[in-house]
Amino acid sequence: MPLLEVLGGPWKGLADGVPSIVSLTGPFRATFALFGMDEQQTQELLGFLRPETRLDLKGRAVQYLTGLTGSPEGRQLLATQPEVVEALLALTGDTALPIAKEAYHALINLAMEPAAQRALAKGLPSLLSHLLDPASPLADQSCALLSNLSREEAAGRDLLAALQAERSRGLVALVDAFCAGGGFNPQASLHYLGPLLSNLSQLPEARQVLLDPSRCVVQRLLPFTQDPGSAVRRGGVVGTLRNCCFDYRCHEWLLSEEVDVLPFLLLPLAGPEDFPEDEMEKLPLDLQYLPPEKEREPDPDIRKMLLEAVMLLTATKRGRLLVREKGTYVILRELHKWETDPGVRAACEKLIQVLISDEPQPGMDNLLEVEIPSKVEEQLRRLDLEEKEEEERQRQQQQEEAAGSEGPASCAEGLRR
Repeated sequence: MPLLEVLGGPWKGLADGVPSIVSLTGPFRATFALFGMDEQQTQELLGFLRPETRLDLKGRAVQYLTGLTGSPEGRQLLATQPEVVEALLALTGDTALPIAKEAYHALINLAMEPAAQRALAKGLPSLLSHLLDPASPLADQSCALLSNLSREEAAGRDLLAALQAERSRGLVALVDAFCAGGGFNPQASLHYLGPLLSNLSQLPEARQVLLDPSRCVVQRLLPFTQDPGSAVRRGGVVGTLRNCCFDYRCHEWLLSEEVDVLPFLLLPLAGPEDFPEDEMEKLPLDLQYLPPEKEREPDPDIRKMLLEAVMLLTATKRGRLLVREKGTYVILRELHKWETDPGVRAACEKLIQVLISDEPQPGMDNLLEVEIPSKVEEQLRRLDLEEKEEEERQRQQQQEEAAGSEGPASCAEGLRR
């Protein structure tokens, strides 16, 4: 196994007289969750989910299912009922907008269950239609559902294939909508397009589109590493860039002036420090003489992904040379002094070690291709597990210390929290 892969790879109305919807609540809910649905119960439930069902009954039925998806047992139960999943998919196109939104809420939860994904895949064309319709009031809901659904590789491949079949621009259509922001659909923020792109970028065929030098795709995403309005957008873009950095054959192009990805990865990690002139000159222009009010990325998970992306860019000898030449070390040095999150601090230390260490011996220049013995691999995994346990222990200790410093809260304050 390649050495850096040990650190982690680039890798959901009826006529009166029918039984009342009240019969689907209370003890009946518990019966469903514990013992599953028999054929009669399933058909009874499906009767309430038909488009022609009376609006109030249909609404209560969908609300019931949404509540059921709030528990792991409920999601697992419904995931084994493809007819119910397909009925909910049909209701995402209901003429009553509250019904459609409620159906989306249930499906967003269900998308976390692999067993439901085959049934959900049947709705990909209509979901993409809602997402990429500039006038759709359901675009955000569709975006969140597709983001959850695409976390699994098989579902991601189905989505990418559906996108290429439905849209002439394929994956680029999602990038267009993402970069347009509120200008694409005034009724939707489409923030979850960021995580959706990040999920899809785990697939080689998606990275091939994003990293095609004949297009300008990945370059359009770079400014969003500092999007002030949404951590979801920032995290999605940084995750996408991190996944793209696994393709080491593109490292030199990514670090070249044609893309110049490094400043966009380092700027969120930089603070307001005033460096000596000799250090300042080594930095890219965008990182020189930052204002006193400059703040670092507040989300520790995003900071860690940024460090991992830079780490991947150092996998080759040429990449390490280019990263060193651009003054990366001084940014990391100050970040390390400031950082309090144990996981991010450990990632920063690893990257600093790569930058200040001697070059490996010939034949080991590409860290993504270096094969390591199985015993060493096992040892590295054990050390990694111990490191994560220590990070979690430190994080819990910090939370306990912070809680203790706040002092006891009143009953009312406790309830508000």
